[in-house]
Amino acid sequence: MTLTLEQATSAIYESLHADNQDIDLHINNLKTAMKSEGITEFVADPDKLSQNNRAGRKMMQSYFKKRGVKVTFAAS
Repeated sequence: MTLTLEQATSAIYESLHADNQDIDLHINNLKTAMKSEGITEFVADPDKLSQNNRAGRKMMQSYFKKRGVKVTFAAS
């Protein structure tokens, strides 16, 4: 089953708030949704992050990059 980009994004935020539960699965679903919509980077909403500080954002970018997803952050 392929998720929409909105569903995949929602699952990412839920996972981040649940101590990263199943995060790798959600990242893979996000990659699939992004590919199907022709999107090359994930624009995260910093207000929805569990750790909205510089260290938390850099850690998220690094972790996602290792799994093939470029992350940028929307202006707050």
